[in-house]
Parts: sequence; C-alpha cells; structure tokens
Amino acid sequence: AGLPGLRAAIATSFELDEAALLDQPGAFVEHDAAAALAAQLPGPARTGSDLLDRLEGAARAIVEALAATGWEPQAADAAVAGVLGSADPTVVAVARFAAEQVVPRLNATVREIDRLGDGLAGRYVPSGPSGSPTRGRVDVLPTGKNFYSVDPKALPSELSWQVGQRLAADLCERYRREEGRWPVSVGLVVWGTSAMRTHGDDIAEVLALLGVRPVWNVESRRVVDLELMSLEELGRPRVDVTVRISGFFRDAFPHLVQLMDDAVTLVAALDEAADANPIAANVGRDVASGTDRRRATARVFGSKPGAYGAGLLPLIDARNWSTDADLAEVYSVWGGYAYGRGLDGVEARGDMERTFARMQVAVKNTDTREHDVFDSDDYFQYHGGMIAAVRALTGASPKAYIGDSADPARVRTRDLREETARVFRARVANPKWIGAMQRHGYKGAFELSATVDYLFGYDATAGVVEDWMYSTLSQKYVFDETNRAFMEQSNPWALRAVTERLLEAADRGLWAKPSDETLDGLRQVYLELEGDLEERGDA
Repeated sequence: AGLPGLRAAIATSFELDEAALLDQPGAFVEHDAAAALAAQLPGPARTGSDLLDRLEGAARAIVEALAATGWEPQAADAAVAGVLGSADPTVVAVARFAAEQVVPRLNATVREIDRLGDGLAGRYVPSGPSGSPTRGRVDVLPTGKNFYSVDPKALPSELSWQVGQRLAADLCERYRREEGRWPVSVGLVVWGTSAMRTHGDDIAEVLALLGVRPVWNVESRRVVDLELMSLEELGRPRVDVTVRISGFFRDAFPHLVQLMDDAVTLVAALDEAADANPIAANVGRDVASGTDRRRATARVFGSKPGAYGAGLLPLIDARNWSTDADLAEVYSVWGGYAYGRGLDGVEARGDMERTFARMQVAVKNTDTREHDVFDSDDYFQYHGGMIAAVRALTGASPKAYIGDSADPARVRTRDLREETARVFRARVANPKWIGAMQRHGYKGAFELSATVDYLFGYDATAGVVEDWMYSTLSQKYVFDETNRAFMEQSNPWALRAVTERLLEAADRGLWAKPSDETLDGLRQVYLELEGDLEERGDA
C-alpha cells in the first residue's frame, strides 16, 4: 500500500521525524511540535524517548478506538480525530488500511489448523507467498498456505541491494569509528531462510563490501551479471569477505554461492593498491607462498555436502569441551568445506582457517522482530563459533557485530554485547515474556530453559554474558516463587536444566563472581529437583 507505520504517520502529523527520535532517544527535543504533542497527549515530552512514548500511546489509543467499533473502516476518521484532535489524512489512511486489510488477514490465520488437516489428509492446500509480516509483507497473511518463497535468480533484488549497501556502509563506519581505520577482513554468516525473507540482504552486503554491483535484466528483474564499482564511487577500500553459509542456503541457492564466488574472483584479479584492495593482496601473497590460486580465492565455506549445522550444539550439550581450541576444532571440522566454481564442497579446512586468521569482524545479520539471537541455537553455533574459531587461531577475539535490518529503512550495526543487553532486557528478563511462557505449560518452561542454554552457548563462544545477567536469571527463573512453582509443576526437567546450566557457567568461570549465597541456593534447588525426579522415576 506504500503507507508508513501508524506511529510514523502520527509523528509526521505533528511535524516530527520518527527515525530521528529513534536514532537519539536521549536527546532533548526543542521543537514547537513537541509542545503540541504533549498538549494533545499529556505526559513528559522533553527527550526523543519521551516523544516516542507519547506517539506510541497515541497509536495504541487509535487502535483501541477502532477495535471498540469492531474494526469498522468508516470509523477511522472519528477514531483518529478523537485521539489527535484532527483527522490527519495519512493517519486515517493507515488506520483504515489496518481495518480493511491487516485485521481481517490476521483473524483469518485460524485457518492454519484446517489447512494442516487438509494437508495431512492429502487434500489440496492453496498456495501463496511467504515472508515476514513485520517487514511490511501484509500480503503473506493469512498464514496456512502451501507457501512459495522467491525466484532464486532474482536475488539479490534491487530493494535488497539498497539495504545491503546500507548494511555494508554502517558496518564499515562503525568499525572506523571504533578502530580509526577501515576494516580489511570481515566474516559474515549467511542463512537461506534470511535470504528468502529479505530477498537477499546478506548477499547484497557481501557484494557491497567487495565493491561489486549486481546487474539485473530489465524485463525479468533477474541478476544476469556483475560489474565493478570504482574505488571513487565506493568511497573506501574494498573489504576481504569470508562467508559461512548454512546447509540450507547451499542447497536452495547454489547460484548465489557462485555469484559471491564470482565477485571475489573479479575483485581478486584487479590491479589496485594493496591498501585499497586487500582481497587481491591476500590472494597474491597466498599464491606466492604456494597456494593454488583457485583455493586462494575461496571465500565461501560451509558444511560437508549433505551435512547441516555447525556442530557446536552437541558439544555444548555434552559439556565435552574445555578451551577455545575445542570449540574451534569442531567449528572447523564441520564448516571447513569450500564452495564456488569448481569447489563443490571440497575439504578446505586449511583454506578456511587461513582466511579466518585475518578476520577483524564477525557479523550475523537479523532481519525480523519475530525472533532474536537467543531464540535459536543456530545464532551461537554459526556466529559464536566463528568468533571462537578466530580467537583460537589468533589469540584475540574479532569485533562481533549484529546487523539489524528489521526496518529496511533504518539499518543498524550493533556490537554483540549491545545486542545481548538489549535482548536480555527486552525479552529474556522481561516479566511480561516470562508470564507469557507460563501460560504455555510444558513448552513454555522448555522455552525458558532453551533461552538459558542459548545465552550460555553465546557466552562460551563469544564471552558476551555479564555477571549481572546470570544473577538475574537465577533470581527470575529459579528463585522467583511463582516461576519456580510453575516450572516444578509443568516441566521440572527444564528447571533442573536451567539450574545445572547456571552452575556450569560458574564452574567454568563464565559467571566470574557469583555470590556464595546464590551458588548455595542453586545447588540446593538442583539437589531437591534431582531427588524429586528420581522419586518420579521410581514410582
């Protein structure tokens, strides 16, 4: 529909820029519009964060007013005017779109159960597009379809090329601010599901870092060629990019593997200064030292053909590791296979480790608000494993970044520690989320336990969990009477797993200085659970 979000539309109606407020939430806002907003929606209105709260409150009030009418589209004018004092046309259009399109589509998602039954019975299930509703893909609703994803040869799309360029620029600028120089070598984790949701943001970022532009066919919008960007146009040196792909990406997008490989080969053949083209310089040095040129240009690595994953989850679960070298060994054994033209998954651990030893930055992008870095073990396995491998090879951790393109218009690069703290406060330790999990019984308790496991896994590989976070987990997940009673009733095995993982963090020194009182409490809970579960087993 080409409409902004409701909060952004309300901001514009008050002559405010939502993006600017989000960029500097702590900055004081001296603007007549701020006073007007505060007058209409009482509350603090000094800082960007204050104004965002007022805008959020206005958006909620409009939604509640429309909901009270049963989402009647013709009630949009009155709902908006009742909250804002006037019926701003853009805000009304957004509200009417919600009533006419978004809410009916959301309500229709209950058909998932019926469609699942149809599929299991061998009946026809209608097809439809897939994607992320939180990135504006309202067309993918309602769910419950035999979904199709994308035309693989149209990736990266022209829109994702714009997003990928912004991701690359923000990454490079962040590194330059912190280190005082441009990054030379970057590692990027690329997944197939992300490529489907974004139409190729990660691939576009790889190309942008290299300084290579996709060329699309005008009629089909498919990528048909690559062209070099000049250093003048790029405005910075090219970056030597190493990509760790998932098994699904390898299987679903083999032509994109070749596209990235072709881009590296193209850049490696250029006659440019070493400080402007580190890819060519590194390839030249490797060839001079006896490496085959085809292997010297290998920059796409993944699991052995037919294998999937990064191998770290079984190691972490079995507690069968002690040092970075153990983690790096598994990561290299699982991921040390090269892909590209003439490299269809050949064993290439030495080639991978050679590029990893140069790596200054390890990056994983997130593209949706529907999950976060502690929602899945894959994040710490792929991204954390890359960090641990570099640390084992070089003795120092690379910069660990999370690229955020959940809002394609406002991409952000965060340090992994920043992202850890953000997600921890927003979800992991959020009483609302914990309460929501308590409504889901056995599975909710499992999700609490899994979250602790994923936090621990990222800490083991990347060292990003602070002591206060472990203390908070102990208080909210184990010692809190309400949550403990819930877990003991719904899934005592999950509570035991949480307690055991926290004790392991302390034993390994990841939780550096736990209080004696906290440790004693955890041990007591663990022993009590062990006894109770043994009695259940004997019963």
